[in-house]
Amino acid sequence: MATSISAIGFKGSLCSSFHGSWGTSMTGEDYAMLAKSVPNHVRVGKPVRARPMMKNVNEGKGLFAPIVVVTRNIIGKKRFNQIRGKAIAVHSQVITEFCKSIGADQKQRQGLIRLAKKNGELLGFLA
Repeated sequence: MATSISAIGFKGSLCSSFHGSWGTSMTGEDYAMLAKSVPNHVRVGKPVRARPMMKNVNEGKGLFAPIVVVTRNIIGKKRFNQIRGKAIAVHSQVITEFCKSIGADQKQRQGLIRLAKKNGELLGFLA
């Protein structure tokens, strides 16, 4: 069964026609062969994600980086990280007390702590 459709444009100058059938074009053997070639199920594995690394981009750079690296090698990584954590906590307390004394709000305090971390990275304290 052939069907003919024509469309006339805005001023009658555009014309297109469709001559064909509305049925399926694949029948019989072609369809059976295609159906056999398609797998029944597809296995999808878990995507491989890279583990996030907490690494300083300025490691080994900065004025104090060599001193920090030598100290870490002498006292050991575990003990060094404990001391570093305590020093960072004390420094954050100092910043908090300073903000209280000048009347700075929480947002300004967080900004000062971020600035201190950024400066520590640049100077090599977090190497």
